[in-house]
This record gives sequence, structure tokens and C-alpha cells, in this order.
Amino acid sequence: MRSFEGTRIKDMALKNRFIRSATWEGLADDRTGRILPRLIDLLTELAAGGVGLIVAGYAYVSEDGKANPYQTGIYDDDLIPDLSRLTASVHQAGGRIALQIVHAGIMATGGFDGGEAPAGPSPVENPRSKVMAREMTAAEITRVVDDFGAAAGRIKKAGFDAVQLHVAHGYLLSQFMSPFLNRRGDRYGGSRENRGRAVFEAYEAVRGAVGPNYPVMIKINAEDFVEGGVALEDSVFIAARLAEMGLDAVEVSGGVLWAGRMGPSRTKINEPDQEAYFRAQGEAFKAGVKAPVILVGGLRSLDVNEDLLARGQADYLALCRPFIREPDLINRWAGGDASPAACISCNGCFKGVMDGRGISCAVTEKARTSDG
Repeated sequence: MRSFEGTRIKDMALKNRFIRSATWEGLADDRTGRILPRLIDLLTELAAGGVGLIVAGYAYVSEDGKANPYQTGIYDDDLIPDLSRLTASVHQAGGRIALQIVHAGIMATGGFDGGEAPAGPSPVENPRSKVMAREMTAAEITRVVDDFGAAAGRIKKAGFDAVQLHVAHGYLLSQFMSPFLNRRGDRYGGSRENRGRAVFEAYEAVRGAVGPNYPVMIKINAEDFVEGGVALEDSVFIAARLAEMGLDAVEVSGGVLWAGRMGPSRTKINEPDQEAYFRAQGEAFKAGVKAPVILVGGLRSLDVNEDLLARGQADYLALCRPFIREPDLINRWAGGDASPAACISCNGCFKGVMDGRGISCAVTEKARTSDG
């Protein structure tokens, strides 16, 4: 099966084509962003369960770029020792691990300069929180770009095998791509090239920090699925430019957190024809971008995964929620049990994060409580 082929992304050897897509694990100290031992245990279990590449996430590159409580931080050198223990544990279990980095922009929990309103490309109302954002200055954009580079340097120093920039789901870099959220009249707004400029500069800062042979990836919104949001042709254009600049892989996602049923984590994925809901977008990226394509979005069945590879609609297969319920899913499939993932796509896994307990499967927790 092609799913279980060994591959390489730059200098990183992978034992199969399965990738754990980044999420908000909620397993860090809320004040400092320092990871908790439970995160090490969680991701090490995934490595032992057969996942080819684990993308941990999503780590904020500066204190004003934090999006959620209990979110992992990568904004300070003091955070490196604990992250080094994480990478060492995953490597000991035979896995590979990357870290996804993000700035929340208008989605940030706090503002710039000690309590100001969250800042983003333009002074628009956050469609989710209804909080009015302020416009970032050119100097602030440069500072955040530098923060992405500094974060990438810490990631490499901590022993991660790769870095991934979060350019999806309505966070800062994807905000710059969006005509709805980016209404600037300077070099960062207007044309799709200008709206991609912050992304290009962040990539260059990251590449400069890690060197030419270290794998650099992005997770990008193919489409926002909201009026005035990122369009497919613009997203493909930006990813194609990044590939020309040396990008090593692109994870294709879609939707923003205020897109309702068209958001990133869709529910009730219980039939094969409901899986791979970004399949058409992945095909467009395969046609237009000269970099390996990682496809995420409702993958639940081994047959569907194999079909995506056979049709040339993806090079790698990214899952997240199924691994929360079944961290050994890949070993199960490799062992001959090809039944679909047990995940019912209810999104109950995020309840524990909101409660401060970290990400976990609500279904198995309920069953455990009932049995007890």
C-alpha cells in the first residue's frame, strides 16, 4: 500500500505517509506556554502508534500572538529545555516531530503593548468575537516576521525535525491573505501578491533561521468558505510562489472558525463520500504547486487514503481527531485491521481543552466513566 511507503521531505526520512495534523492540545501552562509532561506522553504515544510525522501545535511566536488558554509557547529561549525533552521522547519511540508556529492576529486573547485591542492587517471587527481590531503598523509586521524566524531557530535547537507555519483558519498570516480582513492600501494589501507578502516574509525569516536543508512546511487555507475570504486561485498562487522560494511541503486545509458547518473541523463524517472534504482543493494544489501536498479534512478510511494517493490528489495524509481516540490507529491499519477510524467527528475532544484538562476523546471518557 502506498500509504505505508517510506519517503523523505528534505533531510527528514518518514516511515509512512501518515501525518498527525496540528491542533490546540491545551497541555501547556496558561501563563508561560511551557509544555506539561502530559503533552510529552500524548505525542510519544502517537509515535509509538505508528504515525510517520507528528505536527505538534500550535505554538505562539510572541506573547501578543497567543490565541487560546493553555496554548504552547515558542516565544522565549527558556521554553527550549522542555521542548527538547518532548523531541527526545518522540525520537526514542521511533517517531518524527515538527512544531507548528502561529500568531493569532485579530484572534489573539490579548492585545499589543499591554492591553490594546488585538491587531491585524486592518481595523475590522473580529467576525467571531465581535471585538474591533486595530491595524498593525509596518514596524509591527516586521517585528512579527522576525518573531517567526526566532521561533523557528528555537524549534531547530530543541531537536524538532521540521517546522510548519500556520497560514490557515483565520489566524494572522491567513488574515493577510483575506480580502475581507485585509483592506490595506500599502505594500501588504490589494493584489494577491501584496496580500501574500507577510507570508513570503515570514517564510524567508524562518528559512534564514533554520538553513537550506531543514524541512519548512506550511498549513494553508485553500478557501475560507466565507464571503470575501481567501479564494482558491489566490491560495494556490501564494503556495506556488513559496514552493519556488524553497518550501518543502504544503498542508491543504480550509475554513475559518466563523464559517459554521464549512469550518476546518466538520462533524458527522460517517460515510466514505463525506471524507476528504478538501479533496478538490488538494487536486488544485497538486496541479499548481511544485511541492508535496499534505491533505487534511475528515480522513477516516484506509481505502479513501489509498484512493487519494492513487488519483494524485495528495502525497501525504493528515489526520488529527481520529488519533485522539485511537493513537495506535496506524499500527492497527498496518497490522491488517483496515476498518475505519472509530472517531465519530463530534468535536467533543475540544471540551477538555476548554476545561483546562487538555485534548481528549469525549466518547472514550464517557465510556470509561460509565464502566467505572
